[in-house]
Amino acid sequence: YIILLTTFWIANCEEEYCSVDSTAACGEKKECNIQYKKVLNEQYTKYYNAIEEAENNYYNTCNNNNNDCYNNIILRDLKPFKEEGINKDLISIAKNRGTFYQIIDGKLYRQKECMFPSRCAGIEHFILKLAPRLPDMDLVINVRDYPQSSKHFGSPLPIFSFSKTRQYYDITYPAWSFWEGGPAISLYPRGLGRWDEHRRSLDKASNNTVWERKENKAFFRGSRTSAERDNLVLLSRKRPELVDARYTKNQAWKSDEDTLYAPPASEVPLEAHCNYKYLFNYRGVAASFRHKHLFLCRSLVFHVGDEWTEFYYDAMLPWLHYIPVPKDADQTVLESLIQFVIHNDKLSKTIADRGRDFIWNNLRMADIEQFWEKLLKKYSELLTYKATLDKHLIKINRTEKS
Repeated sequence: YIILLTTFWIANCEEEYCSVDSTAACGEKKECNIQYKKVLNEQYTKYYNAIEEAENNYYNTCNNNNNDCYNNIILRDLKPFKEEGINKDLISIAKNRGTFYQIIDGKLYRQKECMFPSRCAGIEHFILKLAPRLPDMDLVINVRDYPQSSKHFGSPLPIFSFSKTRQYYDITYPAWSFWEGGPAISLYPRGLGRWDEHRRSLDKASNNTVWERKENKAFFRGSRTSAERDNLVLLSRKRPELVDARYTKNQAWKSDEDTLYAPPASEVPLEAHCNYKYLFNYRGVAASFRHKHLFLCRSLVFHVGDEWTEFYYDAMLPWLHYIPVPKDADQTVLESLIQFVIHNDKLSKTIADRGRDFIWNNLRMADIEQFWEKLLKKYSELLTYKATLDKHLIKINRTEKS
């Protein structure tokens, strides 16, 4: 038998959570939390408890107007080098695992070859802006998908990577795809890129499809880069009224076997994702480039797995900004979570609004530049030698696009 319990939990606030877009109705200094009625059954109790615990323990310290939202990430990543510093020998070893850069006299230089030119260009867009006010330094920046300095093999190496797990020493930097060099598909043949433009287009799409008009089901489109996605696709075939999840082609596609024995689905523009209340985010080879985009739909994001992170992930909290999903979740767990958010529409909208507001307020292009500047200045303080220009490098100049 399912035991039904009815309880009430009233937050210490007269108002519900207020989106940044409705601050006039909130009052300037009031904290707006949730006031909602819990109708529990045994299946959902753990979800309510997790949300209540997250709300009770949360205080909004992440306000990037003060340029301090991600300080802890910089301190964490640089900590392994704090005691002994970064000497020239470490840089020499690291060079084999990334692209070598120098900042000398306010100018940016790079080794001639770059494995992924558009990715290097996406990084250089930000560093070129900052170089005139940065000290001289040597940098090794990894533009591969995978981090390079494993905690299981050798000492820490000062290598910058866009994504990592806790098993790596790499220093996290904002991905190249904030400007260019993101994944290229038929809808975005030149790569995802231009986060500033996507912010505007997704904000417009979300305003055009308010919560009440969104389709009341979960949605996912993407290629089969990981078997972690299979259970959601299979659940979609079993329960299409709950989930619309299908595989698209990628460059490795050879047959329907690569799309779980079904014809590949068409790719869907990011803006069209905003038509659905619930959006699933899965990692790719490393962290997913679509992660930040999904939140701007003002849809509730299901974030699968917690291993692979980008620099801003740790400032977002599970059950408060998104619904966390175990990477090995089977169809039963997935169905339970989706049913839970459908049956708690008001609560789901609150979490969706919180997630959107976090990204909108704290992941602006200015925030990316601020992070780069603070990271590189802190990093330069750890160098134990004076960087001098390597004459084999090429000077990087700003382009019209930059």
